[in-house]
Amino acid sequence: MESVEPIRTDELVSGFLPSDRTETAPPLELQDVIDSVYSSYPLLTAALLSRTIADGERLSASGAFDLKLKGGGTGAPLGYYRTYRFGAGASQPLFSGGEIFGGYKIGRGNFQPWFGERNTNDGGEFSTGVSLPLARNRRIDQRRAELMKTNWGRRAVEPDIQRQVIEFVRESTYAYWQWVAAGRNYQIARSLLDIAEQRNAALRRRAELGDIAPIDVTDNERLIVSRRSALIDARRKLQQAAVKLSLFLRTPDGEPVIPSEDRLPESFPPAEPVDPDRLDADIQIALAGRPELTLLEMQRRKLHVDLSQARNEYLPQVDAILFASKDVGGATSPKRDKTPFELEASVQVSVPFQRRKALGKIRSLEGKLSQISAKVGLTEDKIATEVQVVQAALDASFRRIVQAEQSLELARTMEQAERRKFELGQSNLLLVNLREKAAADAAKTLLQAMLDYHLAQADYRAVMALDVGPQGVTRS
Repeated sequence: MESVEPIRTDELVSGFLPSDRTETAPPLELQDVIDSVYSSYPLLTAALLSRTIADGERLSASGAFDLKLKGGGTGAPLGYYRTYRFGAGASQPLFSGGEIFGGYKIGRGNFQPWFGERNTNDGGEFSTGVSLPLARNRRIDQRRAELMKTNWGRRAVEPDIQRQVIEFVRESTYAYWQWVAAGRNYQIARSLLDIAEQRNAALRRRAELGDIAPIDVTDNERLIVSRRSALIDARRKLQQAAVKLSLFLRTPDGEPVIPSEDRLPESFPPAEPVDPDRLDADIQIALAGRPELTLLEMQRRKLHVDLSQARNEYLPQVDAILFASKDVGGATSPKRDKTPFELEASVQVSVPFQRRKALGKIRSLEGKLSQISAKVGLTEDKIATEVQVVQAALDASFRRIVQAEQSLELARTMEQAERRKFELGQSNLLLVNLREKAAADAAKTLLQAMLDYHLAQADYRAVMALDVGPQGVTRS
């Protein structure tokens, strides 16, 4: 691109924009709006609460590994066999799989011969044991899978917040520049009305002197009415833009603030040409910074956890159990069969023969992972395309600004020349009005080009993810 100096519209449309700012009303800057979004925007507050929700889900999943206590008692005071049994125990699931357990029980009374194990020595029975999976649930189980998924879910919260912040900043930037443009258009309409009103008194004097026909005064009064109507419409659009901006501009307490007209900035910031050589670098920056790819990676990790759990369910359940117990106190029978230390080892096997549930899950999850891979490729292409599109928009809007600047300069020259000819009696009010309208339209065209340029800048910052950092929400 040819070398072009940045453009300042305040130098071009100054003839249309009266300056009546009060000293007590500083101009509202874009950064003020963005800071308000970061500090008080309700949807951002809601997005940040996702951290609390994810932490709660992770804590809930961790509860599957809580120490579990249990206890109870049973009494049979009537009947031939009168017995009393009480017991308490605890079990602790292991993150490596299986669990350890232990407890205490005591039994008193005349027990049925077939329930002799319920009887204990006088001091009761202490027991402990461990259950370890040898196949299914050894590397992963449902409890560990849920905990791992909530951990990935918590990590996914930050890029999701970043994604929302990008949109909030873009929307607030749009609202700000649209408010600025509506204000400048309103001031152009007001300036046109002022020109016609100031000219009216001079025309009346010229009509009284016979220099012009009275119909010219009437025609100018028609212009005044028409321009007043245009001013009313421009003011309505400015008020609507200010109300829309108040969604993002808020007090520290979150109350919307409708900016007044005297807080409009003096002009749009200068536009700068786009460097086409930075396209490839921008694409790489966007690919590295956009949270959509991170979110897809988090989804992939969670699906891998589900796939590992599905493959785990395909395995046979083989559990090794080691159990030890010891009665204490006086022997409950002459045989003293409850007194020796007891150790028991066992293996339990269970497996569905067809295992269609596990196979179905595996097939489904493999398909979902293939979908994620396809989405990643499409998202990367989409991001690269968005960078190219927004740079093309910036370049086109900058070139339009250059042309609009030249058009406005020519229109203002013609307007001034036509007004001078009218003062000399060599033109008429119709031509003066047409020249004034052409100059005003040229000014509006330049303002629209500047608006498009700054909206494209907002899109550029969003595409490049410049308003958030990789570790969370940051201010620009």
